[in-house]
Formats: sequence, structure tokens, C-alpha cells
Amino acid sequence: MALSSTLGLLLLSCSTTLLLLCNANPIPGRHRSPINRHPRSASHNYRDALTKSILFFEGQRSGKLPPNQRVSWRRDSGLSDGAAAHVDLVGGYYDAGDNVKFGFPMAFTTTMLSWSVIEFGGLMKGELQNARQAIRWATDYLLKATAHPGTIYVQVGDATKDHACWERPEDMDTPRTVLKIDQNTPGSEVAAETAAALASASLVFRRCDPTYSKLLVRRAMSVFAFADKHRGPYSIGLKKFVCPYYCDYSGFQDELLWGAAWLHKATKNPMYLSYIQVNGQILGAAEFDNTFGWDNKHVGARILLSKAFLVQRVKSLHDYKGHADSFICSIIPGASYSSAQYTPGGLLFKMNDSNMQYVTSTSFLILSYAKYLTSSRQVVNCGGTAITPKRLRAIAKRQVDYLLGDNPMKMSYMVGYGPRYPQRIHHRGSSLPCIAAHPTKIQCSSGFSVMSSQSPNPNILVGAVIGGPDKNDKFPDQRSDYEQSEPATYINAPLVGSLAYLAHSFGQL
Repeated sequence: MALSSTLGLLLLSCSTTLLLLCNANPIPGRHRSPINRHPRSASHNYRDALTKSILFFEGQRSGKLPPNQRVSWRRDSGLSDGAAAHVDLVGGYYDAGDNVKFGFPMAFTTTMLSWSVIEFGGLMKGELQNARQAIRWATDYLLKATAHPGTIYVQVGDATKDHACWERPEDMDTPRTVLKIDQNTPGSEVAAETAAALASASLVFRRCDPTYSKLLVRRAMSVFAFADKHRGPYSIGLKKFVCPYYCDYSGFQDELLWGAAWLHKATKNPMYLSYIQVNGQILGAAEFDNTFGWDNKHVGARILLSKAFLVQRVKSLHDYKGHADSFICSIIPGASYSSAQYTPGGLLFKMNDSNMQYVTSTSFLILSYAKYLTSSRQVVNCGGTAITPKRLRAIAKRQVDYLLGDNPMKMSYMVGYGPRYPQRIHHRGSSLPCIAAHPTKIQCSSGFSVMSSQSPNPNILVGAVIGGPDKNDKFPDQRSDYEQSEPATYINAPLVGSLAYLAHSFGQL
């Protein structure tokens, strides 16, 4: 059974004192367009889901945990990370259910958490400071990873050897291999995504911590310059370490466009607008696709740049409204140009492996674009049919509601939310006894007996959103099924923004 919101947080909390990195006041000027409120009552407690979706990130922390750590079954881990290369790489996030720190998805997670706050942070009220803490935990690490000019540290841990063990992060004794990119081993996709993460986060902290914000944007500019100057995919030079885990399949061009778009937004420096105008087509601005996730950023860049045209009225970016509209039309159920697939129960379905990441990222893009259209009093024309912002919001809400329990399985795919949720998620720390319950070390292979068991996870990773059901809406709740049962930071990050909007629109915030 689910923990109640209050009891769940008390059980997981070792401190109820919040460390306020920034005050929680709404960001001035961030919400000029109207936020529509729904007059009917909500079928879900979006505020509770928002709280839990942010709390999840504390369960993924690596490094020295702070006194106000609320997920108290986690302890310090990875305290010597970086030592193999004589650098400090302590901190950051474990991406999913293992104990590796992958820089590529961590940077994307940071960008999407930041975008969530940029668009909807002013609606988050008491959760805004928690969202900022989640972002800063990542950016503090990314600053360490980019501290040496001409070098970016992009991974800590050997994924193959890590995956050969089933052990708690506090116990891990697998090699903490340090991987880097430089001019001899380029990695434009991970470098440009890191630049996007730092640039977007600089906007989050611009008013409440201007010194930190300036540090972030300066670093973003230098990291992007490196990504653009030394072009090439990290999947070549570091292939044996990063593939097949976070191999880059879409090329690095999308990240260069995405990174430039964020730097244009963060700096207003005309050189980034010029870069986009000159290189946009080469970098795939007009390529048709409707997949947005840790690998492919084309759609996200189009939506972000369409805002510059629709809201900031940057006329030279007018083509991106058309590119964004094409994406929207491709995912509208029943539209003449729709190419998206949905399960019988109505869930957007892209692929078997971690499909929910595409559900949360797409829903966020839809809600953000609806906001931009409302601000500019425009609609999307799909083959002669006008798609209004109201229609877009309803589509996004349907996806979030499915995730929270309105589905054929009658199951919430967010752990700890609702009366029924996954009990056996593919997550080492959650599935093994915590340090308090089992102080002695659990050896590398000893944990596999737990991994293959049918016992519920003893530690509830509250807020974790997992890969989700298959194309027929079925979910077996098997710990060994990483495709459907594993959580990931980049699934939660865009959901934070969507839940903030829905909680506010239904009067819960």
C-alpha cells in the first residue's frame, strides 16, 4: 500500500529542515501568459505527485549527503570518485538503477529540470526550493567535470563491471573508472548537452544567486565553444565504455543546435542567434522526427526556439514555429499527419525500453508549447484542423493521468503515489536492505539472489517513475525486467514541470 503523503515523507526524512539555496518566490516575469485553471475537480493529487517526483532525486544522489537529506535509507557513496584521474568528481547523480555516473544523461536531466523551473517554477510554491536543490546537486558536479579547460569528465564507473554486480552504492567496490573527452577524443554531444545544462541552470539561479548564475553561464560558453571546435561523437573514442548504455545514435548535431539555443536564451549574445541562423539547417533543424529524449534533442530545440519567435518575437526564427507545428501534428491522435503510436489504453508508445521517458518529455513539450501559443494568441494548423492550446493541454493531461493510475492496470507508475504502484523496481539501492537494517557489506554477487526474488523492495524510492507498460498496457512488475521496471532521472525531470502546471491549474498549489 502507498504511504500517505505526510507519513511517507516523515518516514523517509532524517531532517525536516530545508536548506534554502534560493528563496521560493515566483520568478518575476516568468509567467506573463495566462495559466488556465480547470473548474472541475482533479482526479489526481498533482501536488503530492510533484513533491514526490522531486524527492526522487535525493534517492539518486552520489557523494557526501547533506544534513537535510530526506531519503534517509541512502548513505554517503562514491567519496573517492575522480581519484583515479587525480580530480574531484564526488557528487552528481546515479542515472538509474545502477551505480554509474553517466555524464550525458545527467546533463540532459539537468537541462530538463531547469526548463521545468524556467517555465513553471513560479507555480511550484513550496517545492521550488527543492527543485532548485535538485538542479544544484547536478550543476555543482558538472562544474567539477568541466573545471579543466579543454577537458570534460563524462563518466565515473565501468558500466560493464558495475552491471555484473548487484550491490548498494554504499558498498560498491567495482572500478570507478574516469572517462574524459578532449581535443584528441572529442565528444560534441555530451559537451554541448553539458553546455545546455549549465546555460539553462544559469537562468534558474539568475535572480536568487547571481554570482552562481554567472559562473554557470561563463562555463557553459566555454564548454560549448569546445564542443563546436572539436567536433565528433564520444561514441567512437569511448565506445567500449559508453555503448550500448548511452551510445549516441542521433549524432551530435542536435546537441549543438540545442546547446546554442540555450546559450542564446541565457546570454542574449547575438553570436548564438547568428550561429543558429547559419548552422540550423546543417544541424538538422528541419529534419522530421518526433522523438525527444536523452539522445535526440531536435524536437526540444525547435520548441525552445519557437518560443523566441512566438513570445520574444525574434522574427528571424519564424521557421521554428513551422518546425514545432510539424512535431505537434505528428503526435495528435487522429490528426491527418499523425505518426505517433498509442497503446489501447491511450499511452504514447515509442519503444519497449523505458518508454515512459518519451511520455514525460513529450507531455512537457506539449504543455510548454501550449503556453507559448496562448501568449501569442496562435494555434497549430494540422491539415486544416486548428489545434488549440486547450486541446494540447488535454492531451498532455491524459498522458500524465495514465502515468498516475488512469490505465488498464489501475496502477500508478510513480513509486509511492496512489494505492497501487510497482513493488519490485530494478534498482540496487531500493531492492537491497539499507545500511541501518544490514550494516555489514553485501558483496558484489550476493545481491543477485534479491534481484531475482519476488519480494517487494524494502526501501521505497518515493517518486521514481519507471519505464512503464508495454504496447498492450501490460506490466509484469518484475525486478529483472529493466526495460519496464527501471527508473531514471531523465524520466522524472520533465515531469516536474508538467505536474507543477497541473497542480496549479486545478488549484492544488
